[in-house]
Amino acid sequence: MASSEAFDSRTNSVAVPRVNLLTMFRLGLFQMGLSMMSILTLGVLNRVMIQEIAIPATLVSLVLALPAFVSPSRIWFGQISDAKPMWGYHRTAYVWVGAAVFAIAAFLSVQVMWQLDFAAEAAGGWVWTTQTLGWTALLCLVFAVYGLAICASGTAFAALLVDISEEDNRSKVVGVVWSMLMVGIIVGAIISSSLLKQLTPGASIATLQAAVNKLFMVVPAIVFCFAIAATLGVEKKYSLYSRRSQVVNREDSISLRNAWGILTASRQTGLFFTFLLVMTISLFMQDPIVEPFAGQVFKMPLAESTKLNVFYGTGILISYGVTGFVIVPRLGKRRTAKLGCILVACASLLLGFSGFSANPAFLKFGLVLFGLATGFVTTAAISLMLDLTAAEAAGTFIGAWGLAQSISRGIAVVIGGTVLDIGRNLLPSLELAYGLVFVLEAIGMLVSIWFLNRVNVTEFQTSTKQAIASVLESDLD
Repeated sequence: MASSEAFDSRTNSVAVPRVNLLTMFRLGLFQMGLSMMSILTLGVLNRVMIQEIAIPATLVSLVLALPAFVSPSRIWFGQISDAKPMWGYHRTAYVWVGAAVFAIAAFLSVQVMWQLDFAAEAAGGWVWTTQTLGWTALLCLVFAVYGLAICASGTAFAALLVDISEEDNRSKVVGVVWSMLMVGIIVGAIISSSLLKQLTPGASIATLQAAVNKLFMVVPAIVFCFAIAATLGVEKKYSLYSRRSQVVNREDSISLRNAWGILTASRQTGLFFTFLLVMTISLFMQDPIVEPFAGQVFKMPLAESTKLNVFYGTGILISYGVTGFVIVPRLGKRRTAKLGCILVACASLLLGFSGFSANPAFLKFGLVLFGLATGFVTTAAISLMLDLTAAEAAGTFIGAWGLAQSISRGIAVVIGGTVLDIGRNLLPSLELAYGLVFVLEAIGMLVSIWFLNRVNVTEFQTSTKQAIASVLESDLD
């Protein structure tokens, strides 16, 4: 009887153990590292390039958005990790190689940035010359490579989460791993501030360069170590991919063309893709306006407004764990996601109304509630996303869902800023202009529920199984 616990007679193979809580937290180190990298690019580099070096803000925005522009590669990277194991692993090696590349690319981007600054100084200020054009093109190339590496490692990592989890423990895995994402933001901010604390507003470019170079050597190295520590041995011990997939040991693994056919075989794929798109756009529409909202409407100083992320992040951090371990197991993923959408809509309206109070405490309270609601809907949506994934093309599906999220976050930033400008021109007060963004955000969350109501996991699983069977039969003909 003892041997039956370690041997599965149905598959004639050693039974795979269920992933434990300690391993979930270890996996979270990878997400923690990704959020630390986002602090470097969107927090530090953004500020240095615009304020310290005086590169045009539009150009900086376009460069920093390049990782989102290359997000369609997620589908290809996902399919490759499904079909072509590297060093004997379908996921782990892609995570490691991707992490190594984005760590190196992050450091190189800073070196190119300094050269761009020197070229601009030589020209007497920012003007388009052969030098500035060349260094700008190289900076774009480095950021594109950085984005491709993020896509490769992130897609393989998310596919690994599918491989090691079952439907009944998936929400717990998501809750723990994504909680570490928020921890990474806090840790990244602390490390960055400690390494840059010697800088003063009038610091020379040489002092700035030394401090930023050190930061971009230390943090990427830590993040790469996190990627190794997070995934070392996990795939070999816990992965169910070889059991779930009918093609893992076949020489004729599913091609990109066939994977795309499986991806588009069910109308449910399009419905869930649209739900993710609308939900994510609505969720992040407030990203570019919260700090200006605090400054212009609540008259908060810069130092205080930058701390607002703490209130938002605290709400998310609490919500991830509670939702993954308590709410989703009781309500189910779909009902939790619906409730989360409603809560986000209510929190958005509360943030809009807070502007009329001119009370910063009201804003902070609203951000805590918005963070709680965000964690609620995110945990449920990601858990549902992992369910809507076929084993034979897990990486491809994860790539598609990642594409939806990447595109929508970029669109959300554009919409948030554009709607604010429209509100400023058409409405009589700043409170109403900012409120317009929050109202639109709430409407978007309610619209996303309409798409969610039409998502059917059973229909998805049936249609994709038929598509996979069709692909395998055609390959045998």
